[in-house]
Amino acid sequence: MADIDVKQLAGRIDTVLDILVAGDYHSAIHNLEILKAELLAADAAGQLPPQSAPKTPWEI
Repeated sequence: MADIDVKQLAGRIDTVLDILVAGDYHSAIHNLEILKAELLAADAAGQLPPQSAPKTPWEI
């Protein structure tokens, strides 16, 4: 990911949610792992803004 496109990211999350609703948990987890790897790579390349917001209640 060169730049983070919020609409594209939201669309990919919607796709994962659709996969979960369909009951294909393996594919949903695989897609989330790919997305996570891409986001971590973008963060390592300095393309993401630093996180300053506190974690939300549902985050571990």
